This record gives sequence, C-alpha cells and structure tokens, in this order.
Amino acid sequence: MKTRRLGKTEIQVSELVLGGGYVGGVLLHQDDETKRLAIECALKAGINFIDTAPSYGDGQSEQNLGWLLQEIDQTPYLSTKVAIDASTRHDLAGQIERSLHDSLIRLQRESVDVLQLHNPLGLNDDGPMLAVRHLFDKKGIIKALDNVRSQGLTKYIGFTSLGEIDPCRRAIESGAFDTAQIYYNLLNPSAGRDMPLNWEGQRFTGLIESCRAHDVGVMNIRVFAAGILATRLRTGREIPITSEKDLSREEKRADAIFSELSKDNHTHAQTALRFSLANESISCVLIGVANLNELDEAITGALSGPLPKSVISRLEKVYNLNFGLH
Repeated sequence: MKTRRLGKTEIQVSELVLGGGYVGGVLLHQDDETKRLAIECALKAGINFIDTAPSYGDGQSEQNLGWLLQEIDQTPYLSTKVAIDASTRHDLAGQIERSLHDSLIRLQRESVDVLQLHNPLGLNDDGPMLAVRHLFDKKGIIKALDNVRSQGLTKYIGFTSLGEIDPCRRAIESGAFDTAQIYYNLLNPSAGRDMPLNWEGQRFTGLIESCRAHDVGVMNIRVFAAGILATRLRTGREIPITSEKDLSREEKRADAIFSELSKDNHTHAQTALRFSLANESISCVLIGVANLNELDEAITGALSGPLPKSVISRLEKVYNLNFGLH
C-alpha cells in the first residue's frame, strides 16, 4: 500500500488508517479471533496506522488494541484522543493528563504517536462543543497538549475539525497542531472544493487548503458517511456528526451519486474511498469496517488507485442539482 506524508510530522502514513470506532466497530462488536485477524490483515496489507479514542466503547476499543498489539510483532503508529468536559473547564491540563494516562494503561503503551482533541470547536461552549478561546488561553488546551508532548507521552498533537468552520480554521492556522481530522466524502466534499450555492449541507469550505498551506496532516474521517456510502445494510450505528442528520435524505443523496457513477466497476465503498484518495492534499483515509469482508473490500479499493478525474467530473451536475432534491 502506498504511503503519504502526514503534514509536518515525520510519519509516512499508509493511505488507509484502520479506525477503532463504534460505527464500523470491527474492534468492538466482533469476537476476539475476528479482531485479531482484522489487525493482522490490515498490517499485512500495508496499513501502518490505527486510530482510536477513549469514547469508542467506553474505553473498550483502546483496551482491545492493548492486548491485540501485544500479540503482534509489528508496531503500527497509534493515535488516540482526549475529550474535554466543557462543564468543568477549570482543570484543562489535569483532564488531558488523566485521560491520556488512562488511555496508555488500556493501550499497554508508554506513549502514542498522535494525541488529538476530540471536541468539536465553536465560538462558544455548547454541550460537547468547545469554545475556541480555550485552545489559546495561557493555561489552555494547546499548552496542556504541549506539556504531555514534552513529557514524551505523545510525539504529535492534532484535533478533530468539526463544529463551526471559523474556529476550526483558526486552530489550523495557529500552527499549533500537526494533524487535523477532516470530514470529507462524496456527499459532502466541501472541505476540499467549492460547492454550488444551492448545495445543501454543512460547509467546511477551505479547511483542506488551510491544512495544506500550514502543513497540517489531513486525516480524512467519515469517508463512508457512517455507512451510507458503503452498504444498504443498517446497523443502528449510523450516527451523524454534521448537520446532515436525516438518514433517508442522505440515502437519496447517495443514490444520486451512484446513479451517475453506475458504470464504475467497483463497489460503492471502493468508489467512496477512491474519491478521497484522488485528493492529493489528504494524507490518509480513516476506515471504519464491521467485518473482515469490508476490510478486504477497502484494501482492494485503495490498491486500485484514486478515482480518475474524468469520473469525478461527472459529479459536477449532481452537486449543481443538489442531488435532485428540493
């Protein structure tokens, strides 16, 4: 599998990163042997990076990775996250240190390669959304992340670029972060291209270009739009993380995409992956898979190479017509 440069880090990351999240869930919802085979198959295919978080299965994803990686000779790059409790912001440094300490125990590691802020960012605190000012306070989040880095507990720091666009852009342009997890897929590619005025969706305009300009590694999340772009099967884990929360409407948007690309000989999931890989500013694509067949499907798709520009150009009319929806 090909690798790409992960921003200003020294990591050459595989084009696919194995996600340990809840939506796909192979590291959470399968038996131990399937979990073991998923890790082995991923590494054998050249995937060299695994992403997880404390919130994935309430620590179970990290715990499973802890014992699984102890059984395997290879040592992939590993990232986890920290979510700030916005209701108790008085001890940001303590929250981050305690969260990472607990993660390292579950992961059976002395350090991780990337530690990422998991909260969406906004102008003001609102539930899980964190006011961007907390990043830059004298005793704020960036200072606290730098502190755990100076202790050797993580090599690099990143954040999840969700929430409101201006705060996300400010975080990217600050130069403080090495990586950003960016929402980008066939249904909502706004982070990487200008969308028509009549296109309906949460706009992440310019985020990928900002990352490129400031050498922030782009980790593409939700390439399958929580499964909508990958399969007709529904697990009940199709959890939206943008303003597009109407599942049936998202399915209609996906139908419009694949109706236009029906002559492509790859599966829907592979087409979605290859679309993301066609964007050279994306460092890697995080995949959430439910089973070994889906993992093999994703690997085969990545090895097929990026979607050709001639195919991507056919999507223009779909976006211009807002997927044919009103």
